[in-house]
Amino acid sequence: MTATTRRALLGAAAATLAAPALAQSPWPSGPIRIVAPFPPGGSTDAMARLLQPQLAQILGVPVVVENRAGASGALGTAQVARAAPDGNTWVLVFDTHAVNPALIPNIGFDTERDLTPLLLFGTAPMMLCVSRSRPWRSFAEVAAAARARRDTLTYGTIGNGSLAHLTMALVGRAAGIQLVHVPYRGGGPLAIAAAANETDMAIATRPAIGGQIDSGAIIAIAQTGATRSAVAPDVPTLAEAGVPGIDARAFWGFLGPANLPAAIRQRMEAALRTALDHAETRARVVGLGLDLDPQGEDAFARFLSAQIATWGRVVRENGIRPD
Repeated sequence: MTATTRRALLGAAAATLAAPALAQSPWPSGPIRIVAPFPPGGSTDAMARLLQPQLAQILGVPVVVENRAGASGALGTAQVARAAPDGNTWVLVFDTHAVNPALIPNIGFDTERDLTPLLLFGTAPMMLCVSRSRPWRSFAEVAAAARARRDTLTYGTIGNGSLAHLTMALVGRAAGIQLVHVPYRGGGPLAIAAAANETDMAIATRPAIGGQIDSGAIIAIAQTGATRSAVAPDVPTLAEAGVPGIDARAFWGFLGPANLPAAIRQRMEAALRTALDHAETRARVVGLGLDLDPQGEDAFARFLSAQIATWGRVVRENGIRPD
């Protein structure tokens, strides 16, 4: 055997022995980044920061929350869709994730093909609220004022094309009223505006504007789920308020890039579930206003497909366009 042949055989043997070690390289091996695709102060940011310390402890590496706002959450989500499937980059999305494919034609990624829907945390109805400085205390009173003052009553949301915006389009059509939409850039800015009484009404989830409800700055007059939520048992549904046929619930979920190895998906899902099972973390998440009901990858994928189809149809039927 020549020296050249011997070196080649030894090299091949070394590569064969190294292959399993490379394939089974430990994860995580470095910092993990969670993108919150809205400004600080909103519900995605709050959720990510509640989970951050628990995940860091469970996984044994630093976990960094990075706010990448823009395009109703699509800008930050696009970064994750384009990231390497190494388990180091994730995104925590809100319900705009299901609306954006219809609202933003050139979104830059395929919402269902380019991302892994790892875990659906839960859902929550939105709260339709009036400013305490306004005279109305029920949806019937709001509707009467809107009919008397056509195209003058305003309502704020977290953004154009948001689930709240689409829901109010349905409400306006069902109730025969026309309201003026005032979009803000996320839950944080909307909460500040609601506290300052910048609009007649605000509609968002309790995670976004619960502080303003609790302080009395705004008053919840209806919730958008088909049934009353446990987090707001005294607030009537839209159906109870005279607007039947609407069941609109926000949702929060955790996604990564497509083609993530099964071992990484399984370990991250397990870490998230363990974090949510931590008594203090769970209490604080529920305290945000979520009906917490974690659903894994398959169930989350089916849920997303249904949401994308439903709200895409509302966007098209109402001719809603992005900012």
